[in-house]
Amino acid sequence: MKIDFMTLFPEMFHGVLNESILKKAQEKKAVQFRVINFRDYSSNKHLTVDDYPYGGGAGMVLKPQPIFDAVEAIRQETDSTPKVILVCPQGERFTQAKAEQLATEQHLLFVCGHYEGYDERIREHLVTDEISIGDFVLTGGELASMVIADSVVRLLPGVLGNEDSPVLDSYSSGLLEHPHYTRPADFRGMKVPEVLLSGNHKLIKEWREKESLRRTFERRPDLLKSYPLTEEQKSLIKQWENEN
Repeated sequence: MKIDFMTLFPEMFHGVLNESILKKAQEKKAVQFRVINFRDYSSNKHLTVDDYPYGGGAGMVLKPQPIFDAVEAIRQETDSTPKVILVCPQGERFTQAKAEQLATEQHLLFVCGHYEGYDERIREHLVTDEISIGDFVLTGGELASMVIADSVVRLLPGVLGNEDSPVLDSYSSGLLEHPHYTRPADFRGMKVPEVLLSGNHKLIKEWREKESLRRTFERRPDLLKSYPLTEEQKSLIKQWENEN
């Protein structure tokens, strides 16, 4: 996969893209990152990329010319047609399902804005997806684009050491992930559930499924509205509701 980031602040990406799983993904040739300063594409002699909004108002708005030219140049130099992603608080809420969808693409191109916003023609005629990582506003799109890229890259084949890891993540199955424990079995009197020490894989699987359901019920009951519950699971939820 190729992932390009268009930004006015390329230095923000260096640390994140070259550490941990994202670094390993590049070493394994699973992904290729590129950070592009779209100021380099400005046709203005002062390399201006923003201007005052028509009609007045606070802040500055990103001009269409540098971003259009940058995206068109990238499209011309690649065999694939990149998904052009605008990261902004007005976009579609980012989810695990969206990450899984993006992980099937060959080329992602993130447009990271700053200032008050984008010229609307960028939104209408250039981008393929608008994505928000939450109902809040950041200084720019750089941090959000890195969050999305991290979520996507870890799903690529061969990136994680255990192929089951992304499948068992919270939200991948529709439920939150079950609790995890490691050694020691008894830490300051706090003990690991006996079933996890039993070696009985059937009972361990049943325990994990039940705890995954319980955790979702307690923390994100809204997820259960669209989850295909079995009769046994419905009975458990009814029991927990009565206990509460």
